[in-house]
This record gives sequence, structure tokens and C-alpha cells, in this order.
Amino acid sequence: IGFGNFGQFIARGIQRQGHAVLATSRSDYSEYCSAHGIRFFRSLEALCEEQPDVLLVCSSILSTESVVRATPLAKLRPDTIVADVLSVKQFPRNLLLEILPPEFGIVCTHPMFGPESGKHGWSKLPFVYDKVRVAEEGGQKAKCDRFLSIFEQEGCRMVEMTCAEHDRHAAGSQFITHTIGRVLAQLNLQSTPINTKGYETLLQLVSSAD
Repeated sequence: IGFGNFGQFIARGIQRQGHAVLATSRSDYSEYCSAHGIRFFRSLEALCEEQPDVLLVCSSILSTESVVRATPLAKLRPDTIVADVLSVKQFPRNLLLEILPPEFGIVCTHPMFGPESGKHGWSKLPFVYDKVRVAEEGGQKAKCDRFLSIFEQEGCRMVEMTCAEHDRHAAGSQFITHTIGRVLAQLNLQSTPINTKGYETLLQLVSSAD
């Protein structure tokens, strides 16, 4: 749900591991999906009628609550896994626990990389996850394991930690990265034919703050 730049980036990894991808978004990505073997749905309701094993929320932080509340949960199987990829974790955790029926599985994740840092592969890049609510009996655990195996098979460094712990760490590391990046962006730095490695790092900080 949400098929912008990051959603497309994650979808490519899911496809590389042999899984089918269904997508829906506010914008029309039907041409892109048709060219990449992805089924695009023009409404969230139509996608849910297909009863996917995992519903992966790739919307912005600001729109996540409205997206989750608008999801026709009755059309999904009761053992569906709902996951997110937001850069904060306590917020989606609490939101999903509040809205989803108790039989739905919840996995909060944060790929600590994106289209730029992961463009040459996901090997050794950290993938943080918290199995907030996953039933040990029945098919839900198997669905969760298959979902997480996508990132493991792509070579990610799998880091299991609670949402609260993630947010404590991210509050420092991501804050300074994005703050410095936004300051540098005001300087309008430009790439040159003689970039040093240090200057390339500064340009990457600017990109991460966009």
C-alpha cells in the first residue's frame, strides 16, 4: 500500500525472492506495474479482495493512520500479516494494535536503507524488525517467517529489537544525519568531476535529507 519510490524499491527485492507483488497507491502506477510483472489495483478495496498473505504499508508517516483506518479489513483473511516500513516504530505499533482485529498478525519493520544506499544490493544492510503480534499456531507464523526471509535471503543483517528500543536508537542517529543533511542542502552543494570520497559522503547526506 503506497507505491512510490520506496515501495517500488522494496517490491523489486520481494520479486527477486520469487514472490508475487500486488500494489495500490493514490497515484496511477499501472504502466510501471505492467512493465514489471506487478498487479496494480486502483483501489485499496480491490487489492484486499485478493486476500494477500502480507499487507505491507509503505505510505508516509502522515498518511499511515488514514490508510490503515480506510483498509477494508473484513475482506482480508483473519491470519493476514500487516507490516510497515516507517522510520519510526512506536507510532505504527500502537496504531496497528489499536485498529486491527486481535487475530491479525503485526510485524513492524524498518529497512535501514533505501533506493540510493541499496541500489547495488541489500547485502549486510541492517533490517530492523519486531514481531509485535504473531500467532505461534496455524499459518500466521509461517507467513511471517516467509516475509522476513525475503530480507534475510537478500543478505540483510537482520536485527530484531522492540519498537521502543529502535526509536531510542533512531532518535539520535537519524536526527543528526537528517539535520546535517538539511543544513548542507541549504548550501546547494553540486557534484564535480573531481569529487573526493569525503565530498561524496556529504552529497549522500543531502540526498538522505530530501
